[in-house]
Amino acid sequence: MEPYQALIVILIFFVVIILFSAIRILREYERAVIFRLGRLIGAKGPGLIFLIPIVDRMVRVSLRTVVFDVPSQDVITKDNVSLQVNAVVYFRVFHPEKAIVEVENYIQATSQLSQTTLRSIMGQSMLDEILAERDKINMSLQRIIDAQASPWGIKVSNVEIKHVDLPIEMKRAMAKQAEAERERRAKVIHADGEFQASQKLYDAAAIMGNSPVAIQLRFLQTLTEVATEKNSTTIFPLPIDLISPFIHNSKDHEKELLK
Repeated sequence: MEPYQALIVILIFFVVIILFSAIRILREYERAVIFRLGRLIGAKGPGLIFLIPIVDRMVRVSLRTVVFDVPSQDVITKDNVSLQVNAVVYFRVFHPEKAIVEVENYIQATSQLSQTTLRSIMGQSMLDEILAERDKINMSLQRIIDAQASPWGIKVSNVEIKHVDLPIEMKRAMAKQAEAERERRAKVIHADGEFQASQKLYDAAAIMGNSPVAIQLRFLQTLTEVATEKNSTTIFPLPIDLISPFIHNSKDHEKELLK
């Protein structure tokens, strides 16, 4: 091989390498932030893009939602209760140029922002609010983090508190409180039942007081129930009202005979 032919082969080889280095393929969820001689010229993609070798530099940015787990934070609530709280943050890049230019590492920056905001919001809340109004606190966290991360080209779509770790003493106190609340409800229900039963008995007594026959029928029914439950001899006083009609009939019959 002559020298000029070897030189042509070398040149072709370098041209192929340069062409391959100038071609980039981006997926549907990726964008390329292009810097030309250090100056931002914009974002490209997805698909096939071409770069000027040596002159252009590309930074890949994913537009998919990032699920970030906020580590447990030591928090003192507004009513001076020590807690450990962790959360999860859902965010994504909606402006690739800002995510690269405005902040050095947008994932780390969003992480630190989430941690400080979580401590701040929890420190301004009461323990009962944290336990009972978690949705409201989640919305507050999402709104604050999203407003502060928006200049970086970050959109925070959701923030969820995962776990609230209470001290053992507080867990015991809450268990006692719940037990006392259950006992209070049981007593109220029992008292309400006693009141309703006494009201019904009062109504029944009023009805029977106006109807002596009803009292006699109730007495006979009670005797039937006693005789059914126990196989024993029961001595009870016989109300005079039950036999008074027979007594009156017998006296009238005697008077008729004497006549």
